[in-house]
Amino acid sequence: MENMKYAEELVREYLVFRGFTNTLRAFETELCTDIGKGFQVNKLLDLIFSVYIHKFQAEKLVGLFSFLKQCFSSWSETTMLDTLSKLEGSVLRCYIVHALQSGRKDKVVEFFGMNGNDLLLKSSDWSPWFAIPYLKNPSMDPQFRVYFSKEWYEALRLSVRNFFSEIFNARLPALLKISSEKNIISSLKKDNKRLNQKLLQLQALLEEKEAQLGLSKRSMESANSSILSSGVNGENLRLPTSGEDIFTHATSHLGRKAQGEDHAATEPTQFVSAHVESSSRQDSYSAPSLHASSSGIDDNGREILREEEFPEVSVEFRETFLGHTSPITRCRFSASGNNIASASVDGTVRIWTYDSSIPASRNATIYCGAEIMSLDWECKSDRLLLIGTADGGIKAWNVDAKRVVCDLNTTAAFPSVLDLKCSPVEPIFVSAASSRRSGSNSIDSLGYASLTVWNMKTWKVMTVLPLGEDPPAITSLCFNHNGKILAASATDGMIHMFDMSAGLQITGWPAHDSGISSLLFGPDETSIFSLGSDGKIFEWSLQNQGRILWSKTSSWISDSETSKYCRHEMALDAYGRQLLVTSGSVRAPIYQVRGHSSGFKTLPHSAAITTVDWHPVLPIFLTGSADNSVRVTSIL
Repeated sequence: MENMKYAEELVREYLVFRGFTNTLRAFETELCTDIGKGFQVNKLLDLIFSVYIHKFQAEKLVGLFSFLKQCFSSWSETTMLDTLSKLEGSVLRCYIVHALQSGRKDKVVEFFGMNGNDLLLKSSDWSPWFAIPYLKNPSMDPQFRVYFSKEWYEALRLSVRNFFSEIFNARLPALLKISSEKNIISSLKKDNKRLNQKLLQLQALLEEKEAQLGLSKRSMESANSSILSSGVNGENLRLPTSGEDIFTHATSHLGRKAQGEDHAATEPTQFVSAHVESSSRQDSYSAPSLHASSSGIDDNGREILREEEFPEVSVEFRETFLGHTSPITRCRFSASGNNIASASVDGTVRIWTYDSSIPASRNATIYCGAEIMSLDWECKSDRLLLIGTADGGIKAWNVDAKRVVCDLNTTAAFPSVLDLKCSPVEPIFVSAASSRRSGSNSIDSLGYASLTVWNMKTWKVMTVLPLGEDPPAITSLCFNHNGKILAASATDGMIHMFDMSAGLQITGWPAHDSGISSLLFGPDETSIFSLGSDGKIFEWSLQNQGRILWSKTSSWISDSETSKYCRHEMALDAYGRQLLVTSGSVRAPIYQVRGHSSGFKTLPHSAAITTVDWHPVLPIFLTGSADNSVRVTSIL
């Protein structure tokens, strides 16, 4: 019951945030009349058979089953997904039969006009059904007679009831799990605090024993000096090992102190023991400083590593995709993270999955005929992929239908589609295109900019955002969470901010002395990250414009041969704590944003790393390389 109340509050909060007041009132009304406090299969049956079918709402009927299949795909249950697909086919046949029985052949024709292509792609069994609206008496036709019987209809309702009862009574919606997960996280935080306190106690004990060790060592050295000076009848004496017995006593005492702690305290205890041993060796043998290999110490006394000395990431698993035959230009996780799109210089885009538990039915190869410069997935689903090319082409690929559903072109004056970004809320996307000029690398070869807003329903231009006269090329775009603000970076080092509802620029500031190649909103959207072509990375405050919150200069970025076709980019993990940046080297840096450590480095490719991306929710990242490979890496 506690989980349900918490989930209801989350729904109310979201509806208020979006301004869905009518929905909020309806939600409150239904809560007052809700008795079962659980899944009620009768209401779902009524929605399907008494509302969507009875009132000829085919689009909503198809949408409901698409939503249910998306839920099953997240559960990774192939058997259940197959059963649901079969039930969907039967329910859609029931819709057609009901329309014919009601004398509404127009609804049948309309249904096939909207869904015919998808039905044929799913199964060839649908082919005969396209003739049914033109039969004089379909209920007597041997091929369709059974579907008009009352027995078939009742059996279908029973099958749907049994399926939903079995599935939803055995699972909880994700919202109801949030409260439990919150309690688990709270418990883990308490455990972490308790273990930190134990660690502090052990460290204090360590300091006390080290002080005793030093005092005893000085006492023994003094005694040894006295004995040697006196000679003791000239006999050779064996001196005790420096601090040997005291060190043994100290470590055994720490071991007894640690006994009885729970299993979670094992790691701090091991750290303390290793530290004591290291200190003993330093005192006895004058070992070199631990910081000898570092480049210095920061103002807070923390060790600063040179980038080449970054530790390698700890990897849980990695997969390498070798389907391309030329250098990789872009790679992107889909909105769910289940699918990956990767593109190469030869104009080929491949869609694939690294997880064997996810169906590979969406895997595809798309031939675009020109170098791919930008990729972006539709934000609300994994259904559409947008592709921008160097010859002014913008293609929309439907991963379910496995075909290009729209093929657009920018004007001839702006052939290079440098970036594409879909709105997270509205069915629109923005394209950043530029003219061309001679230059030694990808940034220098860009000319003037064009920033266009497109409607994803009509696939028509909605507006062109104002940039002024002869504006420098826009290299990177990013939306905020509700799609109301669009940020854009330019080759003159400027960051521009647009109000999408008004279609006007609201602010902007000079951020870099060089061109900006990549731009990202911070996780809480109070800051924005920019990557300059000179390797400088800044995190800018959006509450205090012009203030730098964090900065880094990456020596990994170089003017290598790959920079002729590759614009360097960066990617933030889901929590906004780790920033992965492309590299002219075979490894790429992962910086800890405003963290205590400098960072890590990725596993090596065999050539420069040209594109990067993070999984939307998991600690998994993508790296594409000039060696034609794309790698998926899961880190611990």
